[in-house]
Amino acid sequence: MEILNFLVPFIILLTVVVFVHEYGHYYFAKKFGVGITDFSIGFGKELFGFNDKSGTRWKFCLIPLGGYVKFFGDRNVFSQTEQKELLEKYSKDDQSKLFVTKPLYQRSLIVAAGPIANFILAIFIFAFIYMFAGKDFTPAQINEVQKDGPAYTAGIKDGDLILKINNKKVSSLLDVSTYINSSSTKDIKITVLRNDAEIDYIVLPKLIEAKDTLGNTINKKIIGIKISPPNNELQRERLGPATALFYALKETWFVITASSDFVISMFKGTGDTKQLGGPIKIAKITGQVAQYGFIAFLSIMAYISISLGFINLFPIPMLDGGHLMFYAFEKILGRPLTQKTQEGFFRIGLFLLLFLMLFTTVNDLKDLGLF
Repeated sequence: MEILNFLVPFIILLTVVVFVHEYGHYYFAKKFGVGITDFSIGFGKELFGFNDKSGTRWKFCLIPLGGYVKFFGDRNVFSQTEQKELLEKYSKDDQSKLFVTKPLYQRSLIVAAGPIANFILAIFIFAFIYMFAGKDFTPAQINEVQKDGPAYTAGIKDGDLILKINNKKVSSLLDVSTYINSSSTKDIKITVLRNDAEIDYIVLPKLIEAKDTLGNTINKKIIGIKISPPNNELQRERLGPATALFYALKETWFVITASSDFVISMFKGTGDTKQLGGPIKIAKITGQVAQYGFIAFLSIMAYISISLGFINLFPIPMLDGGHLMFYAFEKILGRPLTQKTQEGFFRIGLFLLLFLMLFTTVNDLKDLGLF
């Protein structure tokens, strides 16, 4: 029964974010006249589905870990000769439905539309939450600085109001932990307001093993301060549509840039790779968050949607970013890369994806105490 508590919310969440991602591809493919034979949620054996008026098969499959949109006559064409051979197999009407015959900018938009749709979903969810559940604007005023802690050593004092962390504006006390723990730098710049004067401090946080609000073990950065809301009440405000959209865009952009910084830090060897998780960890966290209610579930859906869109933009063959990379080469060279070159890239991409899946699965099993 406990497994179902994790599995059902996970499948619902994944179905929504995958559907939105694939619908992004579908929408622009239809807009540019590309024929679509299949719109699938999941892989493997089809469980159920239907055909629409245009002949597209909409289906749900056995393995709900992804999805795809299959284009009419879908195949890779690496040269003008191969494209000519492909065109000879179809009538004039059918040729106009082929993805490979579309201009480069249309193919690029069709591919990029999946990740963009994920970002739009996240923006919509955040805006919805801020309008109906509200957004926190409680001042981040320090009421205690731990003696000999990182903040104390840097010179931060009781009563200081935190204005910025690494030049990011702190709008709420909830931002403090988020900005500190998402920082990819060794030192953290903290700007405080004291006696109407803004003062900058450089703080070296400590890294400790702790439990998050869901009870999961994480590596957490601390600077040795305590922040409590006035009268122990958070100052939450419901926002109008325009303001909610502004903060939704801001939150989405923050998650994208924080994810980019984390990836860069891993390449530099400073990132904490133990925090990488795969489907098992996502399912576990989704199930835990779902127990806190609908708004919490929507929030985790928004963050997963951003992650899916962001990861799909990696320049790795088999991902959307890999196709965009090939199109960039095509634009520069004036022709597609050769079949041999693209196949070489695909082998490298497959290896990277398999390695990433193995690595995150090991992390997931460690998190569950099974490895």
